[in-house]
Amino acid sequence: MITNQILLLLMLSILWPSAALPFTPGNIGNLFGMAESDGRILQRSKRGWMWNQFFLLEEYTGNDHQYVGKLHSNMDKGEGNVKYVLTGDGAGTLFLIDEKSGDIHATKRLDREEKAMYTLHAKVLDRNTNAELEPDTEFNIKIHDINDNAPKFAKDIYLASVPEMSEVGTSVVTVTATDADDQTYGNSAKLVYSILQGQPYFSVDSENGTIKTALPGMDREVKENYQVVIQAKDMAGQMGGLSGTTTVSITLSDVNDSPPRFANHSFRVTAVESTEIEGAIGRIKADDPDNGRNAEMEYSIVGGHDIFNIITDQTTQEGVIIIKKALDYESKRDYEFRVEVKNTYLDARFIHGLQFKDYATVKVTVEDVDEPPVFTRNPYIIEVHEDTAAGSFVGVVSARDPDADNKPVKYSIDRHTDLERLFNIDPVNGTITTLKALDREMSKWHNVSVVATQINNPRQTTRVPVFIKVLDVNDNAPEFAMSYDTFVCENVKAGQLIQTISAVDTDEPLVGHKFVFSISATNPNFTIEDREDNTANILTLRGGFSRREMSMYFLPVVISDNDYPIQSSTSTLIVRVCACDSRGNMQSCSPEVLPFSDGLTTGALVAILLCVIILLMIVVLFAALRRQRKKEPLIISKEDVRDNVVSYNDEGGGEEDTQAFDIGTLRNPEVMDANKLRRDIIPEMLFPFRRTSPIKDNTDVRDFINGRLQENDSDPTAPPYDSLATYAYEGSGSLAESLSSLESAATEGDQDYDYLSNWGPQFKKLAEMYIGKSPDRET
Repeated sequence: MITNQILLLLMLSILWPSAALPFTPGNIGNLFGMAESDGRILQRSKRGWMWNQFFLLEEYTGNDHQYVGKLHSNMDKGEGNVKYVLTGDGAGTLFLIDEKSGDIHATKRLDREEKAMYTLHAKVLDRNTNAELEPDTEFNIKIHDINDNAPKFAKDIYLASVPEMSEVGTSVVTVTATDADDQTYGNSAKLVYSILQGQPYFSVDSENGTIKTALPGMDREVKENYQVVIQAKDMAGQMGGLSGTTTVSITLSDVNDSPPRFANHSFRVTAVESTEIEGAIGRIKADDPDNGRNAEMEYSIVGGHDIFNIITDQTTQEGVIIIKKALDYESKRDYEFRVEVKNTYLDARFIHGLQFKDYATVKVTVEDVDEPPVFTRNPYIIEVHEDTAAGSFVGVVSARDPDADNKPVKYSIDRHTDLERLFNIDPVNGTITTLKALDREMSKWHNVSVVATQINNPRQTTRVPVFIKVLDVNDNAPEFAMSYDTFVCENVKAGQLIQTISAVDTDEPLVGHKFVFSISATNPNFTIEDREDNTANILTLRGGFSRREMSMYFLPVVISDNDYPIQSSTSTLIVRVCACDSRGNMQSCSPEVLPFSDGLTTGALVAILLCVIILLMIVVLFAALRRQRKKEPLIISKEDVRDNVVSYNDEGGGEEDTQAFDIGTLRNPEVMDANKLRRDIIPEMLFPFRRTSPIKDNTDVRDFINGRLQENDSDPTAPPYDSLATYAYEGSGSLAESLSSLESAATEGDQDYDYLSNWGPQFKKLAEMYIGKSPDRET
C-alpha cells in the first residue's frame, strides 16, 4: 500500500539523498525549498523545480486529517512572520493549511469517482501587514484510484431466446457490466466474464459477455426454459477483485421438427339420418408437440367422398366431419373412408428423413330416426277450369312414410291457406276436390298447403304447397273500355267521324281478343264502322242536327267476342248535340230557350220561380226574428194594478228545480207527495223516506211551509244547492204583509222600502229594486 506521504518527497530524497529539504513547489515563485548542509545554505534557481502537483489516495479510513503535503517559502525565516493562505477547490472545507508551517491536510474521505482532481492557489503573506511576500501559485491535488467499486450489470434479469436444435456456438445474447473505477489506471476496471450457472448448455465469452449455446440438439419439447447466471469480476479476474452477477432467462423457441401423429389410427362415428346437410357428425384430432404455426394442421379425405367431407377447426386444430348429402338409413347404414393429416408449414432443415403427415381410418354408422312423410313432388301445380262445378275433381297429392315400416299417412288442408274453403281433400287418398265454383276473374291462382301426418305419430307432419291455376272460360261479355263523352255538331255533315270506341274483356282467350261492333237496330242518325283492330268508328248518317229538336241521342252498340261460347253485350253511347264553330270546335251543348205563346221563355219562368221562393224564405226568416225579439217588460206600467211577478235565475239548479216542491200541495193540502224523488240528482243511497201526513185544512200555510222546509233539509236526496219554490198562495199573517200593489199608496214616492233590507237575504234583490226606484233616492 502506498503511504500517505507525498510522492514528491520520495523523489527528492532519491535525487538529493544528502539534503533534507522541506517540500517546496517549484512554480510558487520565490517559494523555494531550502536546507542547511555543513553550515552552508543550498539555494537553487528560481525556476529550477517545476513540480506543481500533489497525489492523494482515495478511500482514506484514518480518524485524523489526512496529510497531503507541505508548502514552504524562502521568505519564511522561522520567526513566525510569514502566513500561508490556501484558496481554490475545496480550500477551507476539504483542504486546510497550517498558516504557520504550510502543512496541507484533507478533512474527510475523498472519492475519485466523485471528483478526480482539485485545483488550488497558494499565497505567502506578511502576518503583520497582510502584504503578499510572493505572488500566488496554482497547483493540483490529484486523487489516485483504488479498487473500491464492483462491476454492475444494466439489468438484474435478462430475457433471451434461441431456436431449439441450434448448432453449438450459436449466439444467444450479450450482457455487459460496467465498473466505476479508473479505466486507465491499473486493473481496477478490467472485467472478466464467467458463467456460474447454466452449464453445460451455454457458455459465455470472458471478454465481451456474449452467451452462446454449448450443447447440440437442445429440444424444446424436452426442456424449454433455462436460467443462466453470469459473473463479471474486475482486477482482470485475479484474487481479491470485486464482482457482480446477473441472471439470463433463456427460452428455446419452437421449430417444426415434430410431425403430426394420430394417437389412434381408427375412429368410429355415429350419425342420425336426419342430420342436416353441412351438419357436423364428429371430430378427430392428431397430436403435434410443436406450437404456433408449426403445429397447424390440415385434414382431408384421401380420394374425396361424395357423402362426407372433413374441414379443419383452426382454433382447436381438429378435423370436423360434415355431411355433404342427406343420409338415408333405409338405403345405406355404414360408411368407411381414410383421413390424412399434415402440417401446413414445413421447415426445410427437418423434412429430410421424416414424413410430416399421418393417416387414420374413419367408420360412420347411420342411425335410424322416425322421419316425417315425404311427398312425391314439391310443389304441386294443378290446373282446373273456372266453370268446374262444386265437388269436382281437381288433382291428387301423394306422400309416404320413408321409414322401413312405412306407416300409413293421412292428408288435410291448412285452412289458414284456404280461408274461403274452396277446396277439400280426401284424408286417405289425397284427392283434392272443389267445395265451391271457381271464378278466374276473381282469382287466377290459389295457393293451398296440404299437410301429411303420420297416423301412429301425429307429431311427424310434412306440408307441401299446392298451386292451383284456374283456367279461363269465356263467361264474360266485352264492354266499353272507358266512359265516352261524345258530341255531334249541329252543322255536321253526313259521314263525319264523331267518336272512336274500343272494348275490354276480363276473359283471357288463348289466341287473344277479337271484338265485333254493331248497332242493335237501324239508326237514321248514326252508323258504326268496325276497324278490325278491336276498335270502331261512330259516323253520322245525316247532317243538320238541332238542339231544339233533340239535345241528346242514345246509341246502343253491340260488342261480341270470338271465343266459345260467344259472349256479347250492349253498351249505350250518349251523343250530345252541341253548337260548334266553323272548324268543328264545341262551343255550347245547352239547349236554346224556346219562346212560348204568351211571350215567356222557359228560362224566364225558371228565374221567376226562383225569385218567388227566395222572397218567401226572407219573409219566414223575418217573422221568426221578430218573434224572438218580442219580450214582456219587467213592469208594464206604473199605473198597472196587477201583481207583478218577477222571475230570478241567478240561483238554483235550473229548470228541474221546480220539482223541489209540488205547488199542488198548496192548492190542495190533501194531496200526498208519495215519496217523490228529485229528477235532477241520483241519490247516493236509496232508502224509503217517510213524509209526515198532510196538514189539516185549518192549519196555516206558514206552518205547512216550515214543516216542508224541515223535511227537505233532512232529506238525503235533496240537492246540495238552494232551490226556489213558487207557491200560488202565500198564506195569512205574514211578517212581510202584502206586497201587492192593490194596498199600496197612490204614488210610489210616498212609500219607504228600507224595511225590506231587514227581512233577510231572501229579499235582498227585491229591496235593491224598490229602494233604487224611490224618488228621494234618485239624484
